[in-house]
Amino acid sequence: MPRNNNMMGHNKNFDIPKEMGAWVLNDPDNINIVKKPVPQPKEGEVLLKIDAVAICATDLEIISHGNPARIEGELPFNKNYSPGHEAMGRVVKLGEGVTEFKLGDRVAVEIHAGCGRCEMCRKGWYTSCLNYGFASKGHKANGFTTDGAFAEYMTNRTQTLVHVPDDMSDEEATLAVTAGTSMYTLDVMGGLFAGQTMVVTGPGPIGLCAVGVASALGAEVVLTGTRDNRLEIGKKLGANHVVNVKKQNPVEFVRDLTDGIGSHYVLECSGAANAINDASAMIRRGGKIGLAAFPSKPVEVDIANLVRNNAYIYATRGEGKSACHRAMALMAQKRFDAKLIHTHTFPMKDLQTGLKYTRERIEDAIKVVVRNDDRLI
Repeated sequence: MPRNNNMMGHNKNFDIPKEMGAWVLNDPDNINIVKKPVPQPKEGEVLLKIDAVAICATDLEIISHGNPARIEGELPFNKNYSPGHEAMGRVVKLGEGVTEFKLGDRVAVEIHAGCGRCEMCRKGWYTSCLNYGFASKGHKANGFTTDGAFAEYMTNRTQTLVHVPDDMSDEEATLAVTAGTSMYTLDVMGGLFAGQTMVVTGPGPIGLCAVGVASALGAEVVLTGTRDNRLEIGKKLGANHVVNVKKQNPVEFVRDLTDGIGSHYVLECSGAANAINDASAMIRRGGKIGLAAFPSKPVEVDIANLVRNNAYIYATRGEGKSACHRAMALMAQKRFDAKLIHTHTFPMKDLQTGLKYTRERIEDAIKVVVRNDDRLI
């Protein structure tokens, strides 16, 4: 559908350069800023001026090891590829047929768009797209299989965009993906009902957002971890109980809390070696375990205990089923304060400093954001 003349004229209000600066991944652990052409939005897409991007642990994994990024089925090294995916920005150009957004809109970005044509995408399971990693087959996941947000501009399909409220900061808006990832796991587990017990293991960004989301949905939330300061943040986000596993046995705590029956749900966000076995010991018969973390190596699991107790395990990838939209709704309604998770901000030019703070947890960094207040080139 052609855009009307007024819409075409609005595009001219933005001074969009022909070239932009973008971070690209070369060899493992080697990134630098290069010039790239500013991408042009296709039908059903918009061009975003990237304002802020949160750094995710997956960014570190991609930059060091490549996975889970794929460029035409191959690892992303030396492909002129730009990582970064937890982004927000402003709409500065509209592709053909776009009517859902207008120029100047502030939006947060959901990562996965899928291909739209495979069996899983047709079901709405686009985070499980069967053409993952093949842009030539229509797949798009910014920062994973197509160019991401560690750049000045990025194109996005409209279905991946979430409006940002006027009173929400850029930094908080970048957390829609983190909160959406938590929301998606809860969705896949069957949703939450007020008064049921949810244990969240691991007070990293996803775990802390999970506390906020689960509390907003009415659950009685137990947060476990090893750092008291993060557990205190969990309390502010709505955790009813916190357990430092270095000082107290979390399984015994949950059993005592539930009169020996166990929790309805456990959302595992730590990636610890024994986390699934601990979760299995915490849930009640017929309970549900959601896995939202990537262990660093294969782990040993007591399958027999899961079978004996008719337990259910749900492993999720990303923020599917439009979960970012629902998470943003909770954030916009002030149902939990996602700003508590944001700890540091750096200019986009200092991305490598931000990555270092995230990797080494300098000053107990939780969520580090880089901003595009100046040009990269």
